Amino acid sequence: MKIVAKLFGKSPFLPLQEHMNLVRECAHKVPELFVALKAKDYEKFDQLVKDISELEHRADLKKNDIRSHLPKTTFLPVARGDLLDILSIQDSISDTAEDVGVLLSMKRLDFPTEIENEFNEFIQKVTQTLNKSWEIIDQIDELLEYTFSGPEADKVCAIIDEVCYLEHEADQSQMKMLQSLFNQEDKFSKGEFILYLKAFEKVADISNYSEKLANRIRTLLLTD
Repeated sequence: MKIVAKLFGKSPFLPLQEHMNLVRECAHKVPELFVALKAKDYEKFDQLVKDISELEHRADLKKNDIRSHLPKTTFLPVARGDLLDILSIQDSISDTAEDVGVLLSMKRLDFPTEIENEFNEFIQKVTQTLNKSWEIIDQIDELLEYTFSGPEADKVCAIIDEVCYLEHEADQSQMKMLQSLFNQEDKFSKGEFILYLKAFEKVADISNYSEKLANRIRTLLLTD
């Protein structure tokens, strides 16, 4: 496999890494959205929504470019389907980040300060999960160099386990936050309550897709 990698001249994972960089940049705007919402800085909020949409679009263009140019018949060091699966999961993260912006834009919302502490813990865990999954993709070309085995594979497996645990912690934080939100239910209009529920669900999905991405890389390590 090491010889095959040299034949290709560069890692087939480089475009995936470039795509994941855009995806992470896009998803990193989500916590900023809530900061603007808390500050009632709606001008900044609207700009961030546009920024997220633009980054999601750039990630889509990169995704389409990868799909169009990925060889169909040439032998790759990993299966074409595996690469496309990873790309699709990465795409789901930026799609979900855009969904958060769209949902929060449905009407002018005031952030529910009563759940601020729980929310801060939740969004921090989601961001940590995303960052750890990015770390895996950032190192994946090194796995190729070492034929998906040995100390480098062990190191990536340890990061994958971290991602899974962080996702679990994000779930726990989400549950506490939602319990607090439901305790404040009568302070919201029906529309506001539904929008926040849906937006928080989408934020959690960023963590869920990050874990899915990590576990998809795990299958590469297990099957190689």
